[in-house]
Amino acid sequence: MSRSPVPADFYNRDAYCAEESVGYLMKRIMLSISSQVDLKLGAHGLTSAQWGPLFKVFHSGQGKATVAELARWLQSDAGATTRLLDRLERKGLCKRVRSTEDRRVVQIELTPEGEASIAEVPAVLAEVLNAHLAGFSKTEWQALKIYLQRMLANGEALRDET
Repeated sequence: MSRSPVPADFYNRDAYCAEESVGYLMKRIMLSISSQVDLKLGAHGLTSAQWGPLFKVFHSGQGKATVAELARWLQSDAGATTRLLDRLERKGLCKRVRSTEDRRVVQIELTPEGEASIAEVPAVLAEVLNAHLAGFSKTEWQALKIYLQRMLANGEALRDET
């Protein structure tokens, strides 16, 4: 098990300002991105709660994923994932199929309608992300990704310590 890096001392309790917190700023950015993606994908009948799981299944390697894998990826519990899948199945975008090797395992497969519905997702994501990165140089964009990956790694190391 690797040890976490020594915590920075950029924030202190006596002068803490939420609006200057990187967590607050990242959350506001994600809400803005999600809102814009929802607006654009709404024209295709998809919400962020729906296109994300479909996109994950589509890119899972073999075009299917288990319910358990999807719940972990969504950071959701089995009940919430089941309700989401119920809605997606009612829309005809995916289907649940029991594994022939292990009947306890349920796999999610996209229907042709599901595959067609996510065809616009990459273009919309690229458009929205590029709009949010307006004015950034390629070097700044690459540096930002490195910084965010480092923060994520730090967070994962903290989680692994508990």
